[in-house]
Amino acid sequence: MTQVSRDQVWTSPLNDQPEVQDGFNRDKTVRFYDTTLRDGEQSVGVCFTPDEKFEIACKLSDLGISRIESGFPRVSADDTQAVERILAAGLDSEIWGFARCVQADLDAHIELGTEYTLIEISTSDLKMEAYGFTREKVLERVSGSVKHAKDNGIKKVNFFAVDSTRSDLAFLRDVYGTALEAGADEVSVVDTIGALAPEAVESLIGQVKSWVGEDVLVHWHGHNDFGLATASAIAAVRGGADFIQGTINGMGERAGNADLCEVALALQCLYNVPVAIDLSKAREVSSLVQQAGGYTVDGWKPVVGEYLYTRESGAVANQFHIPAAIEPYSADIVAADRKIVLGKKSGLASVALKLEELGLNVPADKHGDILSEVKEQATAAQRLMSDDEFRAVVARYS
Repeated sequence: MTQVSRDQVWTSPLNDQPEVQDGFNRDKTVRFYDTTLRDGEQSVGVCFTPDEKFEIACKLSDLGISRIESGFPRVSADDTQAVERILAAGLDSEIWGFARCVQADLDAHIELGTEYTLIEISTSDLKMEAYGFTREKVLERVSGSVKHAKDNGIKKVNFFAVDSTRSDLAFLRDVYGTALEAGADEVSVVDTIGALAPEAVESLIGQVKSWVGEDVLVHWHGHNDFGLATASAIAAVRGGADFIQGTINGMGERAGNADLCEVALALQCLYNVPVAIDLSKAREVSSLVQQAGGYTVDGWKPVVGEYLYTRESGAVANQFHIPAAIEPYSADIVAADRKIVLGKKSGLASVALKLEELGLNVPADKHGDILSEVKEQATAAQRLMSDDEFRAVVARYS
């Protein structure tokens, strides 16, 4: 994977303090498990076609995602088709299936030849009550489902404890132990409704690691209900998590999941933690997922926002020639174009930079008049001025 060069990062030296940097294991690379095609598609109103799922999976593999959750084939014939096609594509990423602790769910994957499967069941008393489960029934289903998977060709099982963060810890430990005894290879700690503070995430991951042992991979799956999904994922890594689960653009139910590219950027640029992802491809993947999902992210969204490296303000344009003065990391990291746009907030520096960009020559003593027209037209139209409109203004002063 392409790692960020330190000379491309212009963050605060206060980040170098021991209380910020201590606790991370930088001898291991943090890897990512993408669930855009399943948990991401649970975003209200989103419905990917099999072709879109296949194309997204291919782009996720190019991005360097270690594991891609292909979907839930029992949902529909379209989902079955998508899973089958992704499995057959020979992608570099491991292709994982999703199943509940239900034999029919597992059999659907077994029939398709899925070799790696995440198996879920709720473990909090609140969720168990909602489903009509008892603790005994949950333990029975966990054991039976994991054994069924391993006895029928599933090479690797990840046990996914739904609502882990609101579960009784003694029972959660018993559930993980039951899953591992039945043959599970790794476990997921799941903040289903985004209810755990980052500090508590780090502590819980540490506890789970102590329960399952260093040889068992531990995943963190967090949601963004308090706007802390990225912070919580970083805390999970500090606590010892091996994999971070999430989605492209932070898609998902309610406030969504952890945005994998945001997590990767923060881990690399703020904490110097190696990650298995190529951020130079993040914007391309984001655009594809937005198109397929029929939505648009905010222009100011980290990593992938359309206007992340676009400057309208004249005060900022004055500093445009020194990227480090107005940006915390290089646009090259995420393969973004730096550019000036013209509008109500533009200044003389904005006009000069746009003239240079378009190869237009106008005497400096005319720039003020041009700026006045730019501001007047953009304010009246309540939008940015296009390059063609700017050329028309400039023509009157050339």
